[in-house]
Amino acid sequence: MARPRPEPVQVVKQRRDAALTALVDGVPYSRFLGIEFDRRGDELTGVMNFDEKLIGNPFLPALHGGATAAFLEVTAIITLGWSQLWPQIETGALDPQDMAAGRLPRLPKTIDFTVDYLRSGLPRDAYARATISRSGRRYASVHVAAWQDHHDKHYAQATGHFLMPQPVVPDGGA
Repeated sequence: MARPRPEPVQVVKQRRDAALTALVDGVPYSRFLGIEFDRRGDELTGVMNFDEKLIGNPFLPALHGGATAAFLEVTAIITLGWSQLWPQIETGALDPQDMAAGRLPRLPKTIDFTVDYLRSGLPRDAYARATISRSGRRYASVHVAAWQDHHDKHYAQATGHFLMPQPVVPDGGA
C-alpha cells in the first residue's frame, strides 16, 4: 500500500501563517498596540512595533508600563493558544479560513500575571518570547521575557497563570 504524498511545504506554511494571523487578530488589543508575531516552526516571538502612543514618560522617553505588561500578557496568551492549536493546525483539522471568519477556538484566561520591570523600555521596537513551564488540561504556567536591542538584556519579564479552555462537547455528548 502506497503512503499518501505529503503536502507541499508552501501549503503547510500558508495554513500555519493564516491560523496565526487569525489567532492574533482575534485579540483586538494586540492590533491597537501594534503587536505582531514572528513564527519559526512552532516557536513564536512577539514584536511590539514602536509608536509614539506607547510612550508613558515623554521626558525620558520610556515605554508605558501598561503597554509593556499588555505586550507580555498577549505574548503569553498567544503562545499558549498556539501550543494548544499546533497539532490541529498540522493535521488540517482546524481550518484557518473558519478562524479568519471569526470562528476562533477559545483562548486561555488569565488567573494572575506578575510583571518585573527591569529597566526603562526605550522608544524602539520590543520583542518577547514566552516559555510554557506547565500546561495541563485546566491550568498553565508561563514565563515571558522582553528585550529590545539584545536578547540577553531583558527590560521586563513576567510570570502568569492561566485557566485553559475546556473542549466544547457537542450536543448529545455526556
